[in-house]
Amino acid sequence: MTTMVETTPAVLILLGPPGAGKGTQARMLEETFGLVQLSTGDLLRDAVAQKTDAGMRAKAAMDSGGLVSDDIVIAILRDRLAQPDCAKGVILDGFPRTTVQAEALDALLTETGQRINAAISLEVDDAAMVQRVSGRYTCGGCGEGYHDSFKQPQTAGVCDKCGSTEFKRRADDNAETVGARLEAYHAQTAPLITYYEAKSALQRIDAMGEISAIAKGLAAIVAKATA
Repeated sequence: MTTMVETTPAVLILLGPPGAGKGTQARMLEETFGLVQLSTGDLLRDAVAQKTDAGMRAKAAMDSGGLVSDDIVIAILRDRLAQPDCAKGVILDGFPRTTVQAEALDALLTETGQRINAAISLEVDDAAMVQRVSGRYTCGGCGEGYHDSFKQPQTAGVCDKCGSTEFKRRADDNAETVGARLEAYHAQTAPLITYYEAKSALQRIDAMGEISAIAKGLAAIVAKATA
């Protein structure tokens, strides 16, 4: 008689400053491993649209001009992790941002019998980020990321993924704003590197190379962490 071994869904965290390529790499990991990318913004929007209890609490906070509390974000994440499409695991992009949030996430995963398989830090050079971020743009149809210098569509003006001809740039992708965001990252989020290093969950990868090389390195880390 064969005994079926039930696997626990993997939980991966991508750490890195603005422009490090977290979104691009997360989408590639989704396709390779069947994981689901979860970003804080998407989680909040979906919960509000679905009118869940936590989503309505988030909407009330946003409508009043306040910040959505960590408790609400954790409640929304708890609901999302229970969805069938997360059965193989998730990639958290943009959460946690602070050690307080990391501790709350640990408590949530303990409840569900899960753990952080790996917190992967995308290591970058701050000065190079200005060029990288100021040249990036995305497909208006599917959100695929592109760059003026590093990654242009195979056919000019046409998205490789969905064929859309609509593209957009973020208004805050300029040198001054990027510098401020990098400072904020190092002040608030970089301590997470120390946090996960202490838990022996941290993995580092050089994110200044070619996208394909970074993806290969990430895939190796994820394969080992989820084995």
